Amino acid sequence: MTKAKVVLAYSGGLDTSVAIPWLAETKGAEVVAVTVDVGQPVDLEQVRQKALASGATNAYVADAKAEFAEEFIGPALRANALYEGVYPLSTALARPLIARHLVRIARKEGAPFVAHGCTGKGNDQVRFDLSTAGLAPELEVIAPAREWAMTREEEIGYAAAHGVAVDATKSSPYSTDENLWGRSVECGILEDPAVEPPEEVYGWTRSPAEAPDAPEYVTITFERGTPVALGGRRTPLHGLIAELNRTAGAHGVGRIDHLESRVVGIKSREVYECPAALVLLAAHQALEALVLPRDLLDFKHGVEQRYAQLIYDGLWFTPLREALDAFVTATQERVLGEVAVKLFKGSARVSGRRSPNALYQAALATYSTGDQYRRQMAEGFIYVWGLPARTWAAIGARAAPPRIASAAQRP
Repeated sequence: MTKAKVVLAYSGGLDTSVAIPWLAETKGAEVVAVTVDVGQPVDLEQVRQKALASGATNAYVADAKAEFAEEFIGPALRANALYEGVYPLSTALARPLIARHLVRIARKEGAPFVAHGCTGKGNDQVRFDLSTAGLAPELEVIAPAREWAMTREEEIGYAAAHGVAVDATKSSPYSTDENLWGRSVECGILEDPAVEPPEEVYGWTRSPAEAPDAPEYVTITFERGTPVALGGRRTPLHGLIAELNRTAGAHGVGRIDHLESRVVGIKSREVYECPAALVLLAAHQALEALVLPRDLLDFKHGVEQRYAQLIYDGLWFTPLREALDAFVTATQERVLGEVAVKLFKGSARVSGRRSPNALYQAALATYSTGDQYRRQMAEGFIYVWGLPARTWAAIGARAAPPRIASAAQRP
């Protein structure tokens, strides 16, 4: 009897490595592993071989770095997407892309099932499940970690019993996820939000205390809200992000310690390293402030919050995301120019910006020679602008206090 095929999103980590023998034993399935290259700094051929050694009957690796940068990171950057104003959504953005590749391989292999290694407590289960439903509602999703109820220590034991090599140990139980847009770390001592993250959890960023004593300036060129050059050198977006991760990380930039509100209702302590993301978001916001009018910036800020929430909640493949993208894209037509950012001891601060589309006009803003602002018009503007407040105050000053008729006075 032919075994049913299950296409598994395979990272090479503990959960997905254990999932291969578990799916074969528990579901009687033939497992096809799919690893999507979204910029994680690992040997992907080694990961593919590990999947086969763990029992997968076939293993694919898809190079999706450019796809990830252009179709997922780019829109999120233009929308200044920061979940709860803190998290650049690095892991959340990669999940719908990975799901898209799972669906592609499932159709190629004729598999009725896709699977992922997400737990029943996390956000990623929501993202994989909803992305699959949005792309291929005919496919069924299997989530082994929602079924097996093993602790992390028990998973390590299961892996050892089945000859599956894993990097996690009982003395180093951190769970990590990495891609172009950032690195996340959880579990272990990080589950106590009162404890400062130890240096051992960081892999991309130098301690700010040990960062260079001299600042470094980076200049980012934007066209239509998208970074196209670093230091005057044009480069594909995925290459620019990778270079900026190294440069900013060396200065201790990008560390985030976030007490996060998960989709499933749990508060979770997450540590992130997002050097390039934080630099590019700061630069993009500064350029927008230079070229966009106040009412558009104010309205866009509300859209940005909704956009970030939508990504976090796993709703990428929805008409709302497409509609919000259309609005954001329209706002970026004039977002053209260069932004200089100063990297120093863990901070990334915008030090200068310029654009041929700048709404800032020195002749209007200056208090020195060359001032062209018609200040005599200000009095009339203030009168009209303040008329509603003035009228309200004038009526209130002579308004009779509210009174309630006594029972004897009522008809």
